[in-house]
Amino acid sequence: MPPKTKRKVLADMLEDLSKENFDKFCRQLLDRGDVRRNKVEGKNYLDIAELLVTTYTESRAVGVAAELLREIDCNEDAERLVEDAGRQSTKPGPSNTASPSAGASGAHAMAEGGCAGRHFVDKHRSRLIDRVCETASVLDALLENEVIQQGTYDEILAIPTHRDRMRKLFSGPLNSAGDVGKDILLNILKEKEKYLIDELMGKK
Repeated sequence: MPPKTKRKVLADMLEDLSKENFDKFCRQLLDRGDVRRNKVEGKNYLDIAELLVTTYTESRAVGVAAELLREIDCNEDAERLVEDAGRQSTKPGPSNTASPSAGASGAHAMAEGGCAGRHFVDKHRSRLIDRVCETASVLDALLENEVIQQGTYDEILAIPTHRDRMRKLFSGPLNSAGDVGKDILLNILKEKEKYLIDELMGKK
């Protein structure tokens, strides 16, 4: 069975929402000001999934949808969406070098992520700066998921040490990306630095 597209992941998420939450989601989408009212009102979950992809591109649509879900207090749905989209992105392909966000097999990871209080990657910032070694592949995945842009990627990759690369990532691009970007980074780290993240998950 071929992996689901992000459009399909979005449609499945929207289909699972209650009518009340679906209506709230659509209102939040309209409030962003990026789409016209006639593109949203009276539309079903398939139409809205298509609208998200065509408006924001497939790579950004999941992040936008997750933000909208959090804004209407559907935090668990947001976590599941990011997790499902990440899992589809890491299906085996011809190249593994620049794989998109890692498949977040643990919902617990996302619960530790952006749902309540400080985000996981903020809470463990100093340990991540000191101990993440797979910085090149982490940057590859962040670029592919549009958390960082090509210029930032080139600038950080030119830094000689892993520690300074991570410090630069935290000091600018990651703050700009917000919780959605941090969720994606956490998913990537769960694949690239599995043992480190498993260890940190045990630290409260």
